[in-house]
Amino acid sequence: MEDQRRLVTLGGKGSALSSSSVYEIANRLARLNMDSSALSKVSSSSSSSSNSKTSKTDAKTDAVTISAPFSILSNLTREESRASLVILLNKLLLSSSSTSTAVNQLSDLILNDVSPSEQDTIDGVSPGDFSVALIAGISTILDHRSSALSVISDAVAALSCEALQADISAFNLNDSGDGSSAKDVISVASDLKILLNGSKRVNSKSDEPAVASVPVVHGKFREICRLLHSGTRVQLNSAVVSNSGSSGTVSAMCTTLFSLAVALKDLGNISYNRAKHIVDYHIAKDIEFSANPQKEDSANLQKKDSANLQKEFSAKLQEECPRPDQLKALFASLVSAHSEEEYVKFSHDVNSLLVMVEQIISWEALAAFISLEGKDFIGGASVGEDTTKAVKKGGNKKIGKGTTALVQFLKDRLLSMPIQNVTVLENLVRNFLSLLEPKDLGFDTLLKKVKDIVDSNESRRLPKLPKGTRDFAKEQMAVREKAFSIIVEVFKRHGASALDTPAFEMRETLMGKYGEDSKLIYDLADQGGELCSLRYDLTVPFARYVAMNGLTSFKRYQIAKVYRRDNPSKGRYREFYQCDFDIAGQFEKMMPDFEVIKILTELLDELDIGEYEVKLNHRKLLDGMLAICGVPQEKFRTICSSIDKLDKQSFEQIKREMVDEKGLSNEISDRIGTFVKWRGPPVELLSKLKQERSFLENNESSLALDELEIMFKALEKSKCIDKVVFDLSLARGLDYYTGVIFEAVFKGAAQVGSIAAGGRYDNLIGMFGTRQVPAVGISLGIERVFAIMEQLQKDKNQEIRATETQVLVSILGDDSALAAELVGELWNAKVKAEFMIHKKVMKHIDRARDAKIPWMVLVGERELSEGVVKLKDVVAAIDYEVPRGKLVDDICRRLGM
Repeated sequence: MEDQRRLVTLGGKGSALSSSSVYEIANRLARLNMDSSALSKVSSSSSSSSNSKTSKTDAKTDAVTISAPFSILSNLTREESRASLVILLNKLLLSSSSTSTAVNQLSDLILNDVSPSEQDTIDGVSPGDFSVALIAGISTILDHRSSALSVISDAVAALSCEALQADISAFNLNDSGDGSSAKDVISVASDLKILLNGSKRVNSKSDEPAVASVPVVHGKFREICRLLHSGTRVQLNSAVVSNSGSSGTVSAMCTTLFSLAVALKDLGNISYNRAKHIVDYHIAKDIEFSANPQKEDSANLQKKDSANLQKEFSAKLQEECPRPDQLKALFASLVSAHSEEEYVKFSHDVNSLLVMVEQIISWEALAAFISLEGKDFIGGASVGEDTTKAVKKGGNKKIGKGTTALVQFLKDRLLSMPIQNVTVLENLVRNFLSLLEPKDLGFDTLLKKVKDIVDSNESRRLPKLPKGTRDFAKEQMAVREKAFSIIVEVFKRHGASALDTPAFEMRETLMGKYGEDSKLIYDLADQGGELCSLRYDLTVPFARYVAMNGLTSFKRYQIAKVYRRDNPSKGRYREFYQCDFDIAGQFEKMMPDFEVIKILTELLDELDIGEYEVKLNHRKLLDGMLAICGVPQEKFRTICSSIDKLDKQSFEQIKREMVDEKGLSNEISDRIGTFVKWRGPPVELLSKLKQERSFLENNESSLALDELEIMFKALEKSKCIDKVVFDLSLARGLDYYTGVIFEAVFKGAAQVGSIAAGGRYDNLIGMFGTRQVPAVGISLGIERVFAIMEQLQKDKNQEIRATETQVLVSILGDDSALAAELVGELWNAKVKAEFMIHKKVMKHIDRARDAKIPWMVLVGERELSEGVVKLKDVVAAIDYEVPRGKLVDDICRRLGM
């Protein structure tokens, strides 16, 4: 009879070895084959090696002479040994220096399933290479089984939530989009909600710690499984390494396995706690509720049977299911082995821990299943019985759509399994536990079923936002619209015109303008022969527009989204709004610079966000300072980039960066440190700098001090200089700045960092045309301003109106034509109005109160017959009767229109 098992080829260039294929070979579920070209290469290599006549006693001159002992396999399981030998064989086939003797020796052991003698050795394989293969072999088993366990454990936890009728509010997690959310924790919570979707059982009981911690514990396990898979995949398809490099490889693999062991211990503990809780408090109750007694005697009998089942199953759980103290003891053993660098024993113990946790989760699944389906299986459901009805338990409460499909699958599989000559409970336990055994042929079917339930029916899956983006609800949009209206009003007050530019530009337009931040530009796929990128800010597109249109003077504002190819941390986004104001052209010296600072203070004052300060410096002063300190001119920009980090890092950290990475001496760095600590009131610090001869003798810094003096006088006269701090540590890393640079920082409780920034850029526009047009501008980081405004409203318990509706037209009945007539009149009079048609008056009043609509127009049968309408002041709860013909005039008068 032909062998139907899958054929796995080793050493082939076109096929990569996977954890699942190694697992199948290790458990004789797949056949082994060796690539013919790899075998011929090994034979050739072996011949060359034999011709060299290297002495077999000189291990230092040729690694081929070293032989690894098989005794190291003695403490491993047959599965672990075979997996390790498969990986070692594959590494030898991929290696250019392997011997045919070692390949033949290993292939015979694997193909014939022979256990080698402890005295035997593998010719030409160093102990270090063998150790790497051993750890990699066990890691492969762990990779395959843990990835399956990650899926199964989530499904079992969902069944337990049904059995416990647990509070699942801990699963209501959303990705914030700014990098501060744990991806796998949210993913686990989402999958569990899919499985439990539609359940009427959950959320019936109080919070259960072993349920509330599921997203975090399972999420961490999922994260480490992914890390293990990534590392194992590398080892599966790499050749043998030098004996000297093997220890580092083994140590790195075991570091990942240690994290896996911690995650497994936590997973096993909460699984056992859920199983114990189900057995102790729910099995007897649930089976009792599932009965439909026809008379008192059968009811009493049912209670007695369920109590006996609970007692019998509890005893079996205590006797056969691994306990937390056993988990703890095994974990302590592997910690000790890791500490003593007994890495093979350590890896074996981690695998034993995985098997123990698999058993605990199988018992948890059985406990949940008996709680939900005990009546059918303890009461004697038979093969062929109709089991297609929706599962209902516990007071006729349905379980979720996903868990229903899973329970139905388990029922069908169990009912098709043979009945052994033991008790009903014993038969159920044996069949159920075998169903969850990874080596069982039905396990892959179960695994696929769970994945199908989670992945199918996308309407049940919670959609996910891309990282670094977010939605804005109606209340948040109300805050944004208010802020935008204030910002636009300030910009227009200063004579600016609106401008809009494309969301993407030619890539060449953006590159080379942002210094080290150019790596954050979002490139787009080539379309139509043009290389494009999403705009990084609004300043460079503005400069391109001015140059393209030959403008020599332009004052503009723009509010639009920009994009950063960043890995967002908390409070940072990849898509966000900027509000820009720029003045391009030749004007009185420093007056445009003064105006943009004045605009910044007006914006922040009128947005009413609280205390802030505007840090200010001058790029020429900064360059002069660097020259005075001895920094080479070619390093000015990169050192500025380092200095710009001083608001987030200490000077010692910045100094290490300047010295170790950017090549400055300690003396130069210390001189820079002296100056960048200078900050204070603008006029006072300016006076201090003017007393420093070195600054006056440097052309760049001298010019900067003269320009700052003009601007500070203007800021004094306009009464906003008290908001400004002269700060020599402000550097602004963007390459295009040439003069004044500034940054606004919020000083309140919310830690949001910079909320606005800008500066002078006299050479940027000239990059796109033949004429240099000087310019200065400001950009408001509106996302951070919104965060502050929202927090302030929460702190003040202010409720936000999502709409501006002034009147609700309420028709007490079903006359839609009348609703259209009345609301149409109000709309024509420019009144902001909505309508509602419902027979119950309280529905209308609740709608008005919830939406904070100040006025209602109520019309029922009496009002229609008398030719009047009832006008209601919702806040004051006062009613007015108004003639139908005067409705619009009366409302407009009350609204002051």
